[in-house]
Amino acid sequence: MDLDFERCYRAVDSRDQRFDGWFYTGVTSTGIYCRPSCPAMTPKRRNVRFFPSAAAAQGAGLRACRRCRPDAAPGSPQWDVRADVVGRAMRLIADGVVDRDGVPGLAARLGYTERHLHRMLRAELGAGPLALARAQRAQTARILIETTGLGMAEVAFAAGFGSVRQFNDTVREVYAAAPSELRDARGRAPVVGGPGTIALRLAYRPPLHAAALLDFLALRALPGVEEVRDGTYRRGLRLPHGGAEVALTPAAGHVAATLRLADMRDLAPAVARCRRLLDLDADPAAVDGTLAADPALAPLVAAEPGIRVPRAVDGFEMLVRAIVGQQVSVASARTTLTRLLPPPPPPAAPPGHELLDHPGEPGRGRLGWGFPAAEEVLRIADSGFRMPVGRRETIRAAARAVVDGELDLDPGGDREEAARRLLRVPGIGAWTAGYVAMRALGDPDVLLHTDVAVRRGAAALGLPDAPLTLDAYAERWRPWRSYAVIRLWRAA
Repeated sequence: MDLDFERCYRAVDSRDQRFDGWFYTGVTSTGIYCRPSCPAMTPKRRNVRFFPSAAAAQGAGLRACRRCRPDAAPGSPQWDVRADVVGRAMRLIADGVVDRDGVPGLAARLGYTERHLHRMLRAELGAGPLALARAQRAQTARILIETTGLGMAEVAFAAGFGSVRQFNDTVREVYAAAPSELRDARGRAPVVGGPGTIALRLAYRPPLHAAALLDFLALRALPGVEEVRDGTYRRGLRLPHGGAEVALTPAAGHVAATLRLADMRDLAPAVARCRRLLDLDADPAAVDGTLAADPALAPLVAAEPGIRVPRAVDGFEMLVRAIVGQQVSVASARTTLTRLLPPPPPPAAPPGHELLDHPGEPGRGRLGWGFPAAEEVLRIADSGFRMPVGRRETIRAAARAVVDGELDLDPGGDREEAARRLLRVPGIGAWTAGYVAMRALGDPDVLLHTDVAVRRGAAALGLPDAPLTLDAYAERWRPWRSYAVIRLWRAA
């Protein structure tokens, strides 16, 4: 990543929040690193170094600023949308793959040797996979220290550290304070909602059109899995070590998140999936700037800045939704899915609270722990599929491909390879593969030019609505055609 000193320094001097997460400012005279928007006095040029990642700054011996909290900045849009190995690796590290499977597991998922993977990450990010995972563990530990009443040993293992000593050493090195000092500085947070509950803020780059996100999710919400009520989106999640429920409420400058986890080791994956669902690591200035250059879209961008692409917490879930949604309305697909896949009973809640109840409303609004997994779908009898036989068999073939490891729909999957393998499944065509690429794999440049609602939206804006003509016209929207699709859907 090329960090031009003058451009970066101008961003720091103007405290430009748009660059938070793009790079980190190291101040050699104080030994700290900050966000570009840190409110502290702008350091002198001779005392400044710029780093592409928090891990690189930590590797240079700098500690995190306690004022601007650079470790909690939005993620870099570059790693959010890039489809190369480094981008895929960053998404898998954020999802906790290194903590669970180690660097060998990460390298195997990506299809490279550990040595070559380390070399690529060092070249792009200034740090290897272990250092990047360590930086994430430090942030997770700080969240647990400051927002829960867990003992320090519990925090250490929940954050992914191999030992309490490693935890203590890392926290001291990154924050220049012992874990107990971090808790004393913030005070022991009250436990909200019972054991296993964590409340935190998810940062994003403004603007964020929250109403558009919630409208989109509410229209497609599956009863028993998710809901939108009173400005809050709630859903169940399946995570590596157990189930969870999340409640996400957009606010000015952040999304308030309440996570109820069966296992605290799932905090980092839960946060990563919530960020991905709401597209919180996007760069709205870049997206809106490109789309607003088209006179047909400019009024929409001006009226509704910060439109995001609602993504997914589970790739297989999105694939099933796409298959069921082929050539039917959103409402019809929602009804079919509700009948087809009733959520399984949630696992037992942690002792001391009803994990899935609304606060103050015991027994009401209970959600399952996420969408059924591919293995469970394969166990559904023919009578459970209220749809044509061909579509039922397409869902089963897709589920078998996921179970057998032939189809990788995780955020770190290879998008091009996933698209090729999807198209091999009988009953899956270009529209379904494109929809999955846009929402499950996070491809920012998908145009569903045959989609009826996309064509209707194009016609409403005076754009060509014939599929091939629209496809050619949309070249001017690259590399953000997925965001144009959302705007065309809203125009329809």
